[in-house]
Formats: sequence, structure tokens, C-alpha cells
Amino acid sequence: MTTLTETYGGVVRLPVHFDDLDAMGVLHNSRYAVLVERALLIWWQERGVFFSKDRPPTPDTFNVVREYAITYHRPVAGAGEVVVRFWLDRLGTTSAEYGFEITSSDGGTVHAEGRRVNVGLDARTMRPAPWTDHAREVAAELLKR
Repeated sequence: MTTLTETYGGVVRLPVHFDDLDAMGVLHNSRYAVLVERALLIWWQERGVFFSKDRPPTPDTFNVVREYAITYHRPVAGAGEVVVRFWLDRLGTTSAEYGFEITSSDGGTVHAEGRRVNVGLDARTMRPAPWTDHAREVAAELLKR
């Protein structure tokens, strides 16, 4: 399990809704990935990297998930709030390797942790494309030191 310092990474608090739960009243396994996705979207959007119907997307918003791995430790029981912590283990020319953990709202329980690799694409060719200087500058906040 990973413990983050205050010098890198992002933290986003998100709600767990009743309809996120399975028949046993715990967060459905597929919803953990959705929480990570939402947290990353919120974090990047706050820094000006997002899709909008009112403006063209930045090149860095056109990316896909290449790998995703998650280890579940303790189920999230019931609706409420969780914390998604994430960081970049590595930022390559065209890829970004995130680490993440989903914890209780007080941070005392790690429910799950994992790894996610994104690859930036050229929207026209659908081939890997380098991250822009702006994305690299913003991503520096997330880089694990």
C-alpha cells in the first residue's frame, strides 16, 4: 500500500451512491475504475485540460487506457464518501503511468490500490502522440519524487 506525502499527487473526494453498490451492499468491483476515472477527469479539468462542447479539446485530452490493474483490500460498505489518491510513477513521451489508491474518507482504510497506464493519441491517425509542454508542466505536480 502506498502512503502519499504532501509533495506530489492528487486527491479527490467522491461520493459513493446507492446505485454503485452490488446486491451485498458493497461497492461493485467495476465502480472502483469509474471512481479513478472521475477523479482524474476532475483533477485535469481544474487545470484546463478537458473536453468541452464550447471549445476544441486540447491534444492531451485525446488519450486511451492501455493497462489497468487493481488490487482490492477491503470493500467499501454502503453509500458515503471515498478519497481517490493518485500520482504519476512515470511520464514518458506518449504514456503516463499512474498509481492510485481508494481510501475511506478519513484515509485510515485503503480499500483498493492499483496502476493505470494512459497513452496519448493523435486524433487524426490514432497513433501514439507526445504529451504537450502544457500537459508536462501540469503533470509535474503528480510526479512521484
